[in-house]
Amino acid sequence: MKKNFNYYIGINVSKLTLDVCILRECENGTAQVHYKIENSEKSIAQFLKKKFGSAPADRLLFCFEDTGIYSFPLACYLHENSLIYCRIPAVEIKRSKGITRGKDDKTDAEDIAFYAFSNTHKLRPSAIPATSIQQLKLLVAEREKILKALSMFERTNENKGFIAKEVFETVADMNSSITRCLKKNLKKIEAEMMEIIASQEQLSQQYKLVTSIPGVGMQTAVYLLIATKGFEAFENWRQLACYAGVAPFPYQSGTSIRGRTKVHPLADKKLKSLLNMCAMVAVRHDHELKAYYERKTAEGKAKMLVLNNVRAKLLARVFAVINRKTPFVDTRKFAA
Repeated sequence: MKKNFNYYIGINVSKLTLDVCILRECENGTAQVHYKIENSEKSIAQFLKKKFGSAPADRLLFCFEDTGIYSFPLACYLHENSLIYCRIPAVEIKRSKGITRGKDDKTDAEDIAFYAFSNTHKLRPSAIPATSIQQLKLLVAEREKILKALSMFERTNENKGFIAKEVFETVADMNSSITRCLKKNLKKIEAEMMEIIASQEQLSQQYKLVTSIPGVGMQTAVYLLIATKGFEAFENWRQLACYAGVAPFPYQSGTSIRGRTKVHPLADKKLKSLLNMCAMVAVRHDHELKAYYERKTAEGKAKMLVLNNVRAKLLARVFAVINRKTPFVDTRKFAA
């Protein structure tokens, strides 16, 4: 974004309150003022109308940490009123501050405002995901909880055969009932996810295109739709590879430091895990990727390095079918 804002509004979000720092340029440098308001849409609306009711919307830049549901009322109001805002990962703002001692909500809001002021050139406006994407995200989270619960309750069966029968039967019926209920709700959630995707033409088309790629299954396709906000959050597959933690980066300095080129730990670990499963399936069932994997490992490359390359290739295929709007084609079938 171009640096043409009159006000930079840094907001520190907590569960109940918002600390707001309004920063503006003046002849002697910068001036800021601090406010504390309730974290609710009503309070946010009243405050912004009072302070910026007559100010041009394109001269205001709001910036706040992405704190999930706590920042959602604020994001909704800004989005609905066509105000420019940026939701920034907390770790990015924290590392931009340099050496600091202590913290409180007021200084955090000030730091966020100065971050927006100093980094306007690289900030990208945020937007609320479509309702269908929000629904899918919530359903995926519930599905993860059920899978974890199932794993815990199914471990009860490990007692069978090792403890007395009358002791095991104390919990056997209850455990079986809970397990059946969890599995039933798991199927219901997965059916609801497919129903939401089918109800949206664009999501349905993207889902079919992504799942046409060998190795990419239902859960990975759904998660890709969520992570990319319907393939609108990333411009190309390289950006997504970086986000997913499969893009390698060098570690070198001068003549003495020559570290290994490796992926960075800051990543969407869930997406990385799903891509890892996809890659393992792909190197067994996709002829092209299987040949690539075998050739590289025969050359002496580490298996995990080659597998990571396969993850990246899968993301490249995903963006290829989305941009082309045609399903994946196995060209080996047409080889002479």
